[in-house]
Amino acid sequence: MNARLRGLLQSLGPGLLFAGAAIGVSHLVQSTRAGATYGFALVWVLKYPFFEFGPRYAAATGDNLLTGYRRIGNWVFFLFLAMTVLTMFVITAAVGLVTAALASKLIPLSIPLLGWCVILFAFCAALLIIGNYAWLDSMMKVIIVLLSITTLIAFIAAAFYSPATTATKAATPSLWNLAGLSFLMALIGWMPTPIECSVWHSIWTQERREQTQHAPTLEEASFDFNVGYIGTMFLALAFLGLGALVMFGTGKVFPAAAVKFAGQLIKLYTQALGAWSYWVIGVAAFLTMISTTLTVVDAYPRLWQRSLEMSVPSLKERGNLVYNLSLLVLFGGALLIISMFLKSLRAMVDFATILSFLTAPFFAWINYRVVTDEHMPEEARPPKWLRVLSWIGMIFLTSFSLLYAGWRIWKWMGKA
Repeated sequence: MNARLRGLLQSLGPGLLFAGAAIGVSHLVQSTRAGATYGFALVWVLKYPFFEFGPRYAAATGDNLLTGYRRIGNWVFFLFLAMTVLTMFVITAAVGLVTAALASKLIPLSIPLLGWCVILFAFCAALLIIGNYAWLDSMMKVIIVLLSITTLIAFIAAAFYSPATTATKAATPSLWNLAGLSFLMALIGWMPTPIECSVWHSIWTQERREQTQHAPTLEEASFDFNVGYIGTMFLALAFLGLGALVMFGTGKVFPAAAVKFAGQLIKLYTQALGAWSYWVIGVAAFLTMISTTLTVVDAYPRLWQRSLEMSVPSLKERGNLVYNLSLLVLFGGALLIISMFLKSLRAMVDFATILSFLTAPFFAWINYRVVTDEHMPEEARPPKWLRVLSWIGMIFLTSFSLLYAGWRIWKWMGKA
């Protein structure tokens, strides 16, 4: 094996964790709903540059993006942490509720949905505390491969399913009303995942370097990222296609309740492949959400561990304790939110995703600021085409955030 190939393989891992975090609610829920409601009209939604900056910064400097935020100014660092507090419990609750709902459909036990959430979080905590990053990295590689194969088969089968002809004739609902705009915000918020996931990716890049004792080059880190990003976008389009081919134009809608939604989601696949595929698809969907839940509940405690170690260096000696305590706090807050949204999965997912969208312009700007700052090695700064694409993305995200906020205020004032 030549040195270049060895380096690429040693660096491979964080990008798949990124894919594992991304391939979850945004794919199973939002992409499928997009296809079911709007056909293929939303296929163009991308946020590539701001995710790429995470591994770029980690490879070029050896640090994670949190260090970059701190170098820009303490106000950026602490504002990021404050905004993380606003989103982390809701995001964890959303992915946990969807995963628990799928488990309740697949495992014939009379356990309340909140009970399934407790079991799920306890399982994730035990796995991460015992196996740490190494187990997470190994599991994700297997899950992503199985998921990709299963989803591709389902999409190909759906292409020959009879409602496809109806879908091509159905009128696409307008995006330019409050319902359409709200859904667009929700879709973009988590498509393929919230922008703050770039921070997680930079931290996982550090963890991978510590695990393999190999410092990735910019080429190797970019390769790892692109494998994960292209994979997650491919699967997003596949789930969008399933919704468009099987449900668009048929009048079918997804229920709001989590358990009923999980049942409808599995039914969507079995309609495409046949009744024989119920367990295959059910397990694949469950593994999808387990991968997301594992990566999310690992990322936030790891983020807080690194943040606290930066603020209080003496805590480095107690890193595992900080990580474990952060896990408990995260689970407690998520379970509290889940108990409030048990009857309305769509409401919680839409709230979480819209919140992510409204904070996206800030996260996009600080990521761009970090990789173009004087602390970033000049040869590793983004090329011109990526900078131009970044500005287009920031203008798009900011414009739609202001449009949505203004529309909501206008509607509220009209009802006042």
